[in-house]
Order: sequence, then C-alpha cells, then structure tokens
Amino acid sequence: MASVPRYLTIPLPNGSRISILHSLPFFLVHLAALLIFFMPFHWYYLVTTLAVLFVRMFFVTAGYHRYFSHRSFKTSRAFQFVIAFMAMSSSQKGVLWWAAHHRHHHRYSDQELDLHSPTLFGFFWSHIGWILSDKYNDTRMDYIGDFAKFPELRWLNKYHMVPPAVLGAAVWLIGGWPLFVWAFCLGTVLLWHDTFTINSLSHLFGSRRYETGDTSRNNWLLALLTLGEGWHNNHHHFMASARQGFYWWEIDITYYTLKAMSWLGLVWDLRKVPAHILADQPVAA
Repeated sequence: MASVPRYLTIPLPNGSRISILHSLPFFLVHLAALLIFFMPFHWYYLVTTLAVLFVRMFFVTAGYHRYFSHRSFKTSRAFQFVIAFMAMSSSQKGVLWWAAHHRHHHRYSDQELDLHSPTLFGFFWSHIGWILSDKYNDTRMDYIGDFAKFPELRWLNKYHMVPPAVLGAAVWLIGGWPLFVWAFCLGTVLLWHDTFTINSLSHLFGSRRYETGDTSRNNWLLALLTLGEGWHNNHHHFMASARQGFYWWEIDITYYTLKAMSWLGLVWDLRKVPAHILADQPVAA
C-alpha cells in the first residue's frame, strides 16, 4: 500500500486509508450489478442467481468459517481444496487470509484490537471499511499455521482472484452477459453484504442468550439470510460447534447441509454442542 499515492486513497476517521485503486473492483462490481435494470428479465436468471448465491453462501459459512476458522468438522485433503476453492468464489480474498483474520477477531472480540467491532469503530468500518482499508492486506500466517502447511492452500491464498474469475467465466459461457450481470455481479454484491452483516449487524441487533464478554447477538433474520450464521451469540459462546443454531427451532441450513454431506462421506466428525454448554445459565436479552 505504501506505493499508492495518498491522493489515490480515502482517509478514514480512525487513521486508516482506503486505496481507490485496490478497491476499484469492489465498487465496479456494485456498479455492474445495477445493469440488471438494463437487461431483459427471465425467471431463469433470477432462479440461477439465487441458486448460485445459495451455493456460494454455504461454502463461505461452512468453509471459510466453520471449517478453516474453527475446525468444527473434518474432511479429506482433496475435498478441503474444493471447499477452499468454492468459498473463495465469493471474492472475499484468500482462504488463509479470511480464517486468520477471523481467528484474530475472536481473540479480541469487541476490544481495541478487534478488526471490525461496530460498537467501537462504527457500522461502516465493521461492515466494509476494514476489509477495504490498507491495514489488513497481509495474511496473518501466525494465526493459521495449521492450514498454511498445505501448499495448495497457500497457492489459492496468493492467487485469490482465480476462483471468482473461473466462476464469472463459467456463468458468462453458460448465459452470456445477462446471466453474468445477474448471477455473478448482482449475486456477488448480495453475497458480500450478506456475509458482512455478521460483522456489523449481529453485534448490534438481536437477543443475547449467553454472557460472552462481547456484544454478539442472535438474530433469526440474519440466520435465515446467511444460512445459520445469525445465531452469533451462540457461536461466540461455543465457537467449535459445527451447529450454530443450538436448538431445533434455530434454523441452521449450513449445519443441515453438512449433516447430509456427512452421510455421503464427504465430511465427518461434526463437532456438537456439549450438554454442559447448553446448560449454561442464559442472560437477559
């Protein structure tokens, strides 16, 4: 970032700066998504967009989060690569970068060293500011040594634009520019902000079952939108669980999908919520 002239950066109140050049793809994809208003509408485009969004969201939460960040289940080395590749099709940087920074967040949640606390640094910073800033470009390998030992993951992490480029090219080859705008551009924008709400809104709105020492909250609407990630207070109380909806009425589509995949032998040893964790004394919302 030092090579970027200061006049090509946007200053932020906390002293960080957003590089206009480095953030240009992020803003261009948002602009490209608006082209749906100039494209013909077909139900095929909408259904495909939602289907691709679902698959990418699943691999973000099951891959980036529950597997690489928290090791809440096991899989083979080959399928580990598939999970990483599919998660990275979300265009949220490298798998090692994502998981390392998430582990850092849990270590310092809602403290001064937290990367994206909305209660300390505001909504904009927690939602998109931190990921666009010049502060966190590097991968914290000291946080992710257990997965950094795999050369194929280091390669993916270095060339993190390959998976989204492959997905974008595939969508374009299948449906041309209209489907590219719908399923890739619009879908990517929806996926980004879907994911980012967990860093921002899930620390601001919802109920608290457990005293976790931070402001994490359970939010049923965010849980539906993010396939289970909205049970954020549950997650901060016991991070190692593959299931974030601790009770049957807490819908966790990612967990249901992982369970089905375990029947096929693709994943195994899904970590459960121990009985003593469920028995912990709840706190008032």
